[in-house]
Amino acid sequence: METLLLVIGILVFLIVVHELGHFVAAKIARVKVEEFGIGYPPRAFTFGKFRGTEYTLNWIPFGGFVRLFGDVGEGQHGAGSLVDANRAVQALILVAGVSMNVLAAWGLYAGALHEGVPRAVEAPVAGEIAQLMISSVVPGSPADAAGLAAGDEILGLEDEDTLLATLTPEAFSDFVRAHPGEPITLTYLHAGEQKTTDIIPAHAVVPDEAGRAALGVGVVLVSARPLPWGEAVVEAFGATKKTFVTVLRGLGSIARRALAGLPAFSEVVGPIGLVGVVGDAAENGVGSVLALAAFISVNLAVINLIPIPALDGGRLVLLGVEATLRRSAPKLALQALNAFGFALIIVLMITVTFNDISRLLT
Repeated sequence: METLLLVIGILVFLIVVHELGHFVAAKIARVKVEEFGIGYPPRAFTFGKFRGTEYTLNWIPFGGFVRLFGDVGEGQHGAGSLVDANRAVQALILVAGVSMNVLAAWGLYAGALHEGVPRAVEAPVAGEIAQLMISSVVPGSPADAAGLAAGDEILGLEDEDTLLATLTPEAFSDFVRAHPGEPITLTYLHAGEQKTTDIIPAHAVVPDEAGRAALGVGVVLVSARPLPWGEAVVEAFGATKKTFVTVLRGLGSIARRALAGLPAFSEVVGPIGLVGVVGDAAENGVGSVLALAAFISVNLAVINLIPIPALDGGRLVLLGVEATLRRSAPKLALQALNAFGFALIIVLMITVTFNDISRLLT
């Protein structure tokens, strides 16, 4: 129950942050905000009305919304109408929600790094403890055949005569490169269990370095040292940027699989699957929960940029088309597009929720 409440708390917070971006931008642009809603209608509860804005809780929990006077498809004109604002202002109001999610991710990552979460480091500072971790494994490589996996910690590497004294990525690569075709002993930690394996470096493992002996693993130094706030804020910017790129690539992969007729959403985690993910993060401390919330916030930002009607991205595309044609789209067409987009979002959420349930049952 505690994990479920934590999931709800994270999602509600990030949804409120996103909609707050639209809300504040609309207020600055003097566009009337008629409703600030958590979830999608039908309405479950009304918190009240303040300065012309109604605050509501709705039954469909897959998002939230800010309803503006003269919003897309409604077309009311007058003081404070969205459709009477110029298209640049409308675009800024739309982008504000995504921007708030990115800023929230930056702040959450900063909090996580200040608390102390595992992060890649080039070299540990004085007194800092860093572990050499496997970040990737090449399929079909000696490492893959030996059962090594991403997330394993390397504890030791040796041959018959020498034990590698310094566990750094450079020292590890040099040691492996010096033993082509010769067995070396690797001690590592896998799922909390210490294991030892004899493994032989081979050539042609890494495609762009076929002449170099390799095991077929990527390694990185990882430290969980809590950072001072100033350093945490700087590193959080890079973490947010990296996450944004990672999510975009993942989205591209989903699109390619869908276009190829392959299962596209089998690995996508929905609301039910998120309970397990958040539960695992909670076991590792506050920092891990903050980092996960930051990752989810970036996901929300990217998803909202998808050019689907009813999402911010779809509405931005529509604004661009209208600006190019120098005319507004017909009211009925806008309403039909919004209805289609909303239905598509619900179908997608049902699909990922079904996948969550299927994973629980298998």
